[in-house]
Amino acid sequence: MSWKKILVPASAIPIVALLAYGLTRDPKAIPSPLPGKPAPLFRLATLDSDTIALADLQGRVVILNFWASWCLACIDEHPYLIEAHERYRERGVSLLGVVYQDSRENALRWMRGMGGDWPSVLDPGARTAIDYGVYGVPETFFVGRDGRVAYKQLGPVNRRILTTWIERLLAAPEGGPLPIGETPVGRTEGHVPVLPDADQAGTARRRPEP
Repeated sequence: MSWKKILVPASAIPIVALLAYGLTRDPKAIPSPLPGKPAPLFRLATLDSDTIALADLQGRVVILNFWASWCLACIDEHPYLIEAHERYRERGVSLLGVVYQDSRENALRWMRGMGGDWPSVLDPGARTAIDYGVYGVPETFFVGRDGRVAYKQLGPVNRRILTTWIERLLAAPEGGPLPIGETPVGRTEGHVPVLPDADQAGTARRRPEP
């Protein structure tokens, strides 16, 4: 084979260099840009064929949980979500699930089996997930009463995380400074990244292990 045939075209050098740089980067060094910024708005259909808009929850603390029926860590965190929902629902806190790369049938079956009466919405094409920078499940966003994101959790939530951030956001004065947390970034235990071209029928393709 001629050495000329294996030369990398000059136009491709910047792309190759960028890819090489990306492979040397620790994914934990990639922060979320959302904390401190307005949560992206959406209006989506619920599993019960109703619709809900994030703007409808303005003035309430919102726990936005991206989940899927095929997500094992979602099973681990679910009892804590039920507990938080029951404890804080009358104190101005709304829990809202977003079904990620899954079907309505799978999600309905899962919720009926696991329990919990908060709404979950479908996300066709994962457009809302893209707006939030979600690349796997579970991921949870804590949104203040002013509609800004205070904290993003990658991987399953637990009682401590839920209680800490809900109480902080409830205590924050309306119109005052929002408590902002340093978001754990990259993949944490239980967080399952999914390839962008995964389907939405419960057969999402996981990213290969690093």
